[in-house]
Amino acid sequence: MNTNLQTPIDYLKGVGPNRADLLRKELGIYTYQDLINLFPNRYLDRTKYYKINSLQKNAADIQIIGEIIKFREVAQKRGKRLVATFKDETGTIELVWFRGQKWIRERLKLNTPYVVFGKVNWFNGKFNIPHPDIELKTEHDGNLRSAMQAIYPSTEKLLNKGITNRVMTKIMQNLFLETKGKFAETLSEKLLKNLQLISKSEALFNIHFPQNLDALFKAEFRLKFEELFYIQLQLILKNLIHKSKIKGFPFETVGAHFNSFYKDHLPFELTNAQKRVLKEIRHDLGSNAQMNRLLQGDVGSGKTIVALMSMLIALDNGFQACLMAPTEILSVQHYNGLLYLCKSLNISIKRLTGSSKTSERKKIHEALENGELNLLIGTHALLEDKVKFKNLGLAVIDEQHRFGVAQRSKLWKKNTSPPHILVMTATPIPRTLAMSIYGDLDLSVIDELPPGRKAIKTVHRYDSNRLKVFKFMRDEIDKGRQVYIVYPLIQESEKMDYKDLMDGYESIARDFPAPKYQISIVHGKMKPSDKDYEMQRFVKGETNIMVATTVIEVGVNVPNASVMIIESAERFGLSQLHQLRGRVGRGAEQSYCILMTSHKLSNDSKTRLETMVRTNDGFEIAEVDLRLRGPGDIMGTQQSGILNLRIADIIKDNDILEQARYHAKQLLAKDPSLGQPHNAVILETYRQMSKYKNIWNYIS
Repeated sequence: MNTNLQTPIDYLKGVGPNRADLLRKELGIYTYQDLINLFPNRYLDRTKYYKINSLQKNAADIQIIGEIIKFREVAQKRGKRLVATFKDETGTIELVWFRGQKWIRERLKLNTPYVVFGKVNWFNGKFNIPHPDIELKTEHDGNLRSAMQAIYPSTEKLLNKGITNRVMTKIMQNLFLETKGKFAETLSEKLLKNLQLISKSEALFNIHFPQNLDALFKAEFRLKFEELFYIQLQLILKNLIHKSKIKGFPFETVGAHFNSFYKDHLPFELTNAQKRVLKEIRHDLGSNAQMNRLLQGDVGSGKTIVALMSMLIALDNGFQACLMAPTEILSVQHYNGLLYLCKSLNISIKRLTGSSKTSERKKIHEALENGELNLLIGTHALLEDKVKFKNLGLAVIDEQHRFGVAQRSKLWKKNTSPPHILVMTATPIPRTLAMSIYGDLDLSVIDELPPGRKAIKTVHRYDSNRLKVFKFMRDEIDKGRQVYIVYPLIQESEKMDYKDLMDGYESIARDFPAPKYQISIVHGKMKPSDKDYEMQRFVKGETNIMVATTVIEVGVNVPNASVMIIESAERFGLSQLHQLRGRVGRGAEQSYCILMTSHKLSNDSKTRLETMVRTNDGFEIAEVDLRLRGPGDIMGTQQSGILNLRIADIIKDNDILEQARYHAKQLLAKDPSLGQPHNAVILETYRQMSKYKNIWNYIS
């Protein structure tokens, strides 16, 4: 291949400095390679030619062959329009231009065969085509042409500067002429044969100039597979290199702490899922490599017990462990929970957060450094430079998506050797996304709830049913239960949300008067100490109703609360609704989640509410959420650029992703260094991608 694809786009025929500048700014096209990877959004079928007398009143694009027999100018409110009468052997149609008339008039010849393409309009009892694509029939016949015409991504600025789809197609044609349509193969013979893939050159030609639908389908499959294959290859390689280079502390013994807890102090029998996950973790901890594992489990599936038992293995091997939570409230809850579970074990546990007193901190720092302190629970405060461990063996991070990678690596630096890392999340991440984003972490899933947990009953009610809902609340409170009522909090309209919350609070106070009923209120405008005070009143059962914004989304544990009412439920995302529902159903009693909405609902809102009513399975909910919102939003704003895929879509192309990951795994299992001759092309492509940073653009 003579043409270097890293050639700047300025040098391509038909581009030049001004257009090159626009293509760089608007579409991020710097080189020939970037241009060849600008894949069309959609295609128009240009195989068919219509006769004027067979046109229908619809919004389709059509193509006709004929001649212009006359021009006329028509005055209108502002300026004038140019109208051409276009004729074929069956009749006539008008072509209309509202701007650029002078240029068009000079360019187009009368009584000369043209091919016209555009959308048909019905106006004043006859058909016309405004601003049609028009080219000489002789040129049309001689073009590097495909049956399906590619429509490329564009922007307003490009169109205003005259870089239309037609110009883009012409530039793309020039690139294929210059490269003679020959592109280096990027996949091995073996993969091409096994998956019956077409060659890279054939795929690129047919994605830009498809000869028919079948050719387009084969080209798309080949290019999607390749894109996903190299992402997976990179993630799996990263994991393998991590395991071979970064040695972990081998925890060889499972000793007294673990065994006595397992035999004598387990509050309930472990589920099979918990046993399976513990086995996976024990295998990692004893393997000589640093553990880097993501533990997913729905709210209430028993992740904390698994985390504690993993930390006990660290203690049995003479190491310390820590657990880091994203909020003060959650760290208190973990601390109290672990304190309770370990009460009969001889272990020292402390808690460190931003609000810990200086004198307390000093003691903790000393006990950490001399090794007297075994377990430290806390918030971001654990990352401060002053916090030094004697020998940190395992760090557990709760709700990973709230901690960046930089914060994870800060924990590493607390030791000469990095500790084992266990990341926990109650936000179910669909497999497709987990494979693409956390592909460098090993994945464990707790997919069953502990026995004795009753599934939460979820219903959708309209505002007009509010009185019945209040009656239901009274009945539950009479049984000694407690109720959450949650209002949306959306930053842009904080004033309005605050008003909604206060209005709601007042109407509830009217319907549930003191002294019979006691109500707590918690929202973002309160001081942390006031928030904690109100939370504690609810936890202790001094109040029956907790009116709150979404601050209670993560981790508050009140087993006696059996009803969750979500106001304006249509304003919440699916994963948020699911998280909120997980605040109830923590005791042995039947729990309920009531989704309140107005009658005005969008289709997406209806889908969200129907999904919530239908299923309690967090993974199924996450899949629906992913379909509705796309991968960027699910991971939160800080990672929204997470997958800048050029052609594949991890939702729609889930099956191709599975295949790509399978083949990448197989390949690396047999040839981890990609050193075998038949993998030379894959190694070379991988090197090129790393060199030009292409692959790293995909994963933030």
